[in-house]
Amino acid sequence: MFELQGDNLDMLIRLVVALAAGAIIGYERSYHGRQAGFRTHALVCTASCVLMLVTVYQDHWISLPKEVMVLDPTRMAQGLMTGIGFLGAGVILREGHTIRGLTTAASIWITAAIGVLAGVGFYFPLLVSVILTLGVLSVFHWIEVHMPTRSFYRFDVQFTRPGQLTEQDIKKLLHEHGFRINEFSYRVDAQSKVRRHTMELSTSSGKNATRLCDTLEKNDLVLEFRLTPSD
Repeated sequence: MFELQGDNLDMLIRLVVALAAGAIIGYERSYHGRQAGFRTHALVCTASCVLMLVTVYQDHWISLPKEVMVLDPTRMAQGLMTGIGFLGAGVILREGHTIRGLTTAASIWITAAIGVLAGVGFYFPLLVSVILTLGVLSVFHWIEVHMPTRSFYRFDVQFTRPGQLTEQDIKKLLHEHGFRINEFSYRVDAQSKVRRHTMELSTSSGKNATRLCDTLEKNDLVLEFRLTPSD
C-alpha cells in the first residue's frame, strides 16, 4: 500500500490542485455553452500536471545515481505546450463567414500551462493565473461587449427589376443606416427578372443591422435579403 506522506502526499496535492484549477476554468466555458468545457479543461490541466510529475520525480522511476541523473523539466513543459495546440485547434470551427472557438482554444492552452505550474509545485503563480484567466473570460467579455468596435456583415439582397432600386439608391440606404460598404457586386437573372446584390458591410453599432432589416422588410421591391455577421 502507498503511504500518503512525503513525495506521495506532495504529488497527490499537486494533482488535486491541477484538477480543481482546470475544473474552475472549464465550468466558466460550460456555463457559456462551449463544447470544450468542464471535463475537458479538468482533464487537460490534470494531464499536464501528471506529465510534469513524471519529470520532476524522475528519481522514483529511474535508478541512477543523483550525480549522473540531470533533471530538465522545461523540456517536458515545451513538449506539452506544443502538443496541446492540436487539441486547441480541434475546438476552432468555421461556420459560414464566422470563426468560433478561438477563446476556448486559448483557455485550453493556458489551462495546460496552469497544469504545468501544479506539476512543479508553483502554487502562488497557479492561483494568480486561475484568477486572471477567469477575469479575462468573464470580466473582459463584459468589457468587450460594451466597448466600441466595428461589426462586419455579409449582405445579400434580391429585388425585382421592374421599378428596381438603383445601385446608388442601395448605397444611399446603407449609408443612412450607418453602414460602410467594403465590397460590392451584383448579378442579374434574365429569366426571373431578379437582380441580386452581394456586399461586405461594416458598422460601428449592431443596432444599425436591426434598423436596416426593419426598413427592408417594409420595402415591396425587396424579394429576399440576408444579413449575416462575419469576421
